[in-house]
Amino acid sequence: MSQSINIRNLQETGTTLKPNSFQKVIILCLEVCLAISIGWLISKLNIGGIAWIFGGIISGIIILQSSRIFFDYSPKPNRSIRKIGLPLVGLSIGCSIAGDNLINVFSRLPVFLGLTILLLLSGTLIGYLYSRLTQVNLLTSLFATVPGGVGVMSAIAADYNRDVTIVSLAQIIRVTSVVLIIPLIARVSTGNLITSVKSTSIDYFIPLQLEQLGLLLLALLLTAIAVYGGLKLKIPTAHFFAAILVGIFFNPALALLTIHIHFIPPPIFNLLGQILLGITIGEYWGEKPNLQPKLIGYSFLSMTMNLTAGFIAAFVAMQFTGWDWITCMLVTAPGGAAEIILVSMALHHNVELVTAGHLIRLIAINSSLPLWVYLFQRFDK
Repeated sequence: MSQSINIRNLQETGTTLKPNSFQKVIILCLEVCLAISIGWLISKLNIGGIAWIFGGIISGIIILQSSRIFFDYSPKPNRSIRKIGLPLVGLSIGCSIAGDNLINVFSRLPVFLGLTILLLLSGTLIGYLYSRLTQVNLLTSLFATVPGGVGVMSAIAADYNRDVTIVSLAQIIRVTSVVLIIPLIARVSTGNLITSVKSTSIDYFIPLQLEQLGLLLLALLLTAIAVYGGLKLKIPTAHFFAAILVGIFFNPALALLTIHIHFIPPPIFNLLGQILLGITIGEYWGEKPNLQPKLIGYSFLSMTMNLTAGFIAAFVAMQFTGWDWITCMLVTAPGGAAEIILVSMALHHNVELVTAGHLIRLIAINSSLPLWVYLFQRFDK
């Protein structure tokens, strides 16, 4: 009785209830189940494997809004979901990269560094223009426009007492737009469908062979150790970067041990990782039921400027490399990095180059962010 009275008092005072750990698990299970159903339906439209990201986005929006409307819960976006999804996707990406092609990637390191510097400078200019147009301070504009991830930029903005709403909205519009637009452009440009799931049998999604199951457990253990070590060493994007490294060196290590098995993580891990990444995006949308049209318009403007800068950088890359337009576009697309690399995997299109380009840019952004924060704070004063 006392609990119901407390709930009623909270409702009368306009205070929303925050879910406990058990309720968060229930919400996550509902999101995953709904995302699988929606992703399966979307995949029937022949848009390929990235349908599962869209399923996660829609599921995150529906569940978070429903919990707020019907159950009076006000859960915040669960950042742990992305921390689980990134290693799953990263391990799949790493194992798909051919070791022989890495030599070509290292030979292109000056190109990647040049593109990274170009994109960082254009991002700084976009942040300045966004600040002048919206009349918000320069530091908030930097957090809103730099392609550094929704959760990361929002958390940093909160640490510096900046407007988290503006930052998270601009970031989520950019990530969602890139996930929708880049695959569409790639599909139209190549004239090919993005690869879909090839089989529906159980052994295709979950390995039933004992040796494959053992290698899977070993790969997951090594990934967990690598991620933990990366976090302790404060390596930027450790959840993603460490998992990719484990995937790259896993099969060569097996060959050195005279184990003649080429290990590839079962598709269920890639699928689940995509769903979790999509749910993260959807939850940030579901967190914002009331948005000002002016704020949305400015956020779409910053997204347009980021995309335009990416296309300009892609054109520049074409002039100095032998890469085709699709490769250049995927390398210079303004993130999220995991989502763009998944598109290149689905297209079977220069996964090594796209992965290297985005990882170098992620490291550069995270490493140079303290400098940009210091400079923008000085300019604000």
